[in-house]
Amino acid sequence: MPDGPDHFTVDVVERLADVDRAAWEACAGGDNPFISYDFLNSLEISRSVGQGTGWAPRHLLVREGTGQILACMPLYLKGNSHGEYIFDWAWAEAFERAGGQYYPKLLSAVPFTPVTAPKLLIADAVPQALRSTLHHHIAQTLVQLCKQAHLSSVHVNFVSQDEAKGLDEFGFSHRLGIQFHWPNDNYATFDDFLGRLTSRKRKAIKKERRQALEDGAITLERLSGSDITSDHWDALYRFYLDTGAKKWGQAYLNREFFDLIGATMADRIVLVMAKRGETYIAGALNLIGTEALYGRYWGCSEDVRYLHFEVCYYQAIEIAIERGLKRVEAGAQGEHKIARGYLPTLTHSAHFIADAGFREAISDFLDKERQGVKNQKRALLEESPYRKEDISE
Repeated sequence: MPDGPDHFTVDVVERLADVDRAAWEACAGGDNPFISYDFLNSLEISRSVGQGTGWAPRHLLVREGTGQILACMPLYLKGNSHGEYIFDWAWAEAFERAGGQYYPKLLSAVPFTPVTAPKLLIADAVPQALRSTLHHHIAQTLVQLCKQAHLSSVHVNFVSQDEAKGLDEFGFSHRLGIQFHWPNDNYATFDDFLGRLTSRKRKAIKKERRQALEDGAITLERLSGSDITSDHWDALYRFYLDTGAKKWGQAYLNREFFDLIGATMADRIVLVMAKRGETYIAGALNLIGTEALYGRYWGCSEDVRYLHFEVCYYQAIEIAIERGLKRVEAGAQGEHKIARGYLPTLTHSAHFIADAGFREAISDFLDKERQGVKNQKRALLEESPYRKEDISE
């Protein structure tokens, strides 16, 4: 095992298929499905990312002298800011008004998915004493790549607080955001969770659940593993297209992507599908981590009051309780989630701007924004449905 950066080599690869799956998985670990080889490679094979999408893979691999991969990072050359969920459109506009060219930029993130996950991935076999050195080496490489290619910036989105702060010394600025996560306080049943809420909120949720299923007229299915068929993916994809048309004007993911994740990681997937009679009218996809359930890709073909809450939020809570998971992450935005037991949670990202003057301006802006986000979180907690003695920041 090497003992210093002189023993490392860094490769930039444009296809995850050129990387040994076991080597990537040894670095990514099994905790978060979104940084798994199968998920990221499915995006590439299906051409949901790649040429013409604004997401050009440029993954980093750090090797020792023997060629063994010690660390890696999912990385993309971005030609736009679509599908990122940490918004820098105003930065791009300001930079270009000043005569600069903001795109392309470098981004480490999971495409089209606002999920917190490690991005500086180090193999479990690497000794603790070497891990900090590898982190430093990757951070320095990001800055060097940015400067050598005359890019405007590098962005590392949706990471842990420690990972974001660890990039400070390399000129990155720390940004905060807010998502809404459901915390599992060792509940044995959904009713145990309801018992922690105020009486008014508890009654409201029970009413929503009854009305969502129209007192039995709509039924639900939960599907995982080999129970998921092509017909289920067809229905979910129709729902996904409808949601994409309403939110973004286009769908980021194509139909082949869903077949690929169904073939490679179905045991890490739970579909929640709603039926009226024999016809599917709504659905949502959930991915399973070792600690969290990640809700994604809701859609419907029929508008039914409260059905969104049932399929996406309440079913996810039940699944998390049954599987003993610590939390549910239900994606970006949505203050309406608070009334359903999902609490405001800080998210973290790190941003390096190559131009010194623009970097200082962005850093000053983020200093103010961080305090505003913290104040927003405190204000949102005042709307919590939990009894006051059960709320903590």
